Amino acid sequence: MNKKLSTVIALALSVGITSSAFAATNSFSDVPKDHWSYAAINQLTKDGIIEGNGDGTFAGDRSMSRYEMAVVVARAVDHLQTANPADQALVEKLEKEYASEMKNLDAKYTALDKRVDNVMLSGFVRAKYDSDDSSTGSTFGSENNNKHFYMDFEGKMKVDENWDAHFQSETRKGYTANQDWRPTAKSHSSDDQDGTIQRIWAEGKVGAVGVTLGTKWWGLGYQNVLFGHAADGVMLDYNVTPDWKVSVFNLRPRQSGLTQWIGTTDQNVQDNMNLYGMNFAGKLGHNLETNIAIGANKDKDIYGAGRWGSIDLRTQLVDNLKLTATYSRTNAENNNSSQEYRLDYKGTDLKKVGSFGSYFRYFKLAPYGDISHDDEWGSMPDNVKGWILGVTYVPFTNVQWETFYSKQDQVVGTKDRNLFRTQIDFHF
Repeated sequence: MNKKLSTVIALALSVGITSSAFAATNSFSDVPKDHWSYAAINQLTKDGIIEGNGDGTFAGDRSMSRYEMAVVVARAVDHLQTANPADQALVEKLEKEYASEMKNLDAKYTALDKRVDNVMLSGFVRAKYDSDDSSTGSTFGSENNNKHFYMDFEGKMKVDENWDAHFQSETRKGYTANQDWRPTAKSHSSDDQDGTIQRIWAEGKVGAVGVTLGTKWWGLGYQNVLFGHAADGVMLDYNVTPDWKVSVFNLRPRQSGLTQWIGTTDQNVQDNMNLYGMNFAGKLGHNLETNIAIGANKDKDIYGAGRWGSIDLRTQLVDNLKLTATYSRTNAENNNSSQEYRLDYKGTDLKKVGSFGSYFRYFKLAPYGDISHDDEWGSMPDNVKGWILGVTYVPFTNVQWETFYSKQDQVVGTKDRNLFRTQIDFHF
């Protein structure tokens, strides 16, 4: 939240609470209607230096407190440069009369400014429409699942110089009133997009070690092929060199749908699933970056694949053209590797109207080739291979439109899929 906005909020709040909050902590007398200040204020109003309540008055038929009068004087001071010499003299006289109250108000604004600036709110509102093959709906997800409005709302609160607290709330509403998009499993209902605060976490440092702790969305690698979901967990990271960071993590996934991957239908097993490992991210050369993740499950005997790993490579081929490649693998007996290749041309800037980008993606996501990749709202589910061609565009400031077409086939099976998606995001 910017300084100007927080100051406006502080002023609005102060005007509303002067008669009560200040009265509770300060002893003062109201300014009587026949006080010379009223005549001065009325003159400044007539000259257009300050504005009243719309009817030319500031307090109607009642007297004003000295703090309320100080707020009015503060408004006049802001327009002092546009005043004529006579009005300037009136403002200066008023400023001296209410100097003590204005000083207290300024201290109050400063304290409130600091508190408001400690909170940053952001997010976006989305309208999304999918056209999906109805014949493959049972395989790739309900064809109505992604025709909806959605809001992501996030907060970041500064605790001190080293720590921030975060929260995230997601809300999804289908285009039809009776649409039920929620998963049938109830054990992870806290991760539904129902408007509650689903995720809370803290980020900070202990010495040179970065710490992330709580329930949040976690992604491993540049494209989240190995893992990309909400989980309870902790991650510690350390910059070994300016170009290399090492992280260790322990995560407990919250999403439904892992029972197939772990080779059991026992929900209690899924509820106690723990993933632990290490992540290495850095530069291999002037124009080549990499991310390497390795890890295992807490119980190697129960889960379908007890060990896993992935490698990501990213490079800027030429100006405006970037290539990203990901390969992941588990120790499952069959269908144990996943991969994705992405080529990006240009890209959008939410502050630049008319900016655009395009991309092409090829992927093969085997049933046991990763822990649980980010399915990107059902556009890249398990057990599929295919490609996506998409474009992005900024029609207005902080608004992004995206459209893509995807052709997919099952890795194990014979069904295919044609998916068209268009969505528009309003960022705040």
